[in-house]
Amino acid sequence: QVQLVESGGGLVQAGRSLRLSCAASGSIRSINVMGWYRQAPGNQRELVATITRGGSTDYGDSVKGRFTISRDNAKNTVYLQMDSLKPEDTAVYYCNADGTYYSGLYYEGFTSWGQGTQVTVSS
Repeated sequence: QVQLVESGGGLVQAGRSLRLSCAASGSIRSINVMGWYRQAPGNQRELVATITRGGSTDYGDSVKGRFTISRDNAKNTVYLQMDSLKPEDTAVYYCNADGTYYSGLYYEGFTSWGQGTQVTVSS
């Protein structure tokens, strides 16, 4: 299968910045869409941002203008630059990827999630 490993979370004061990274590994043929979602206690998981292999992006309304998603296709890695952080951005951030991998017999589609990284923004 395909594994996703996130890094870069932590505790930061409001108004500061953090950068998350997520690297995919495994017998990957291609990754179509990579993205970030978040879940705060008591809330449903929500979209933060997604990016296609060609670079098209989509953002959740609450982060538009503050967060920037990017990816390095050669490294199968996606990044999330978070600026002007607010206490309401506090959540566990999950990386997600959709694509195709080699199962050993043939190519199959996959959807994978990372284990999550905690982001805490203090006021």
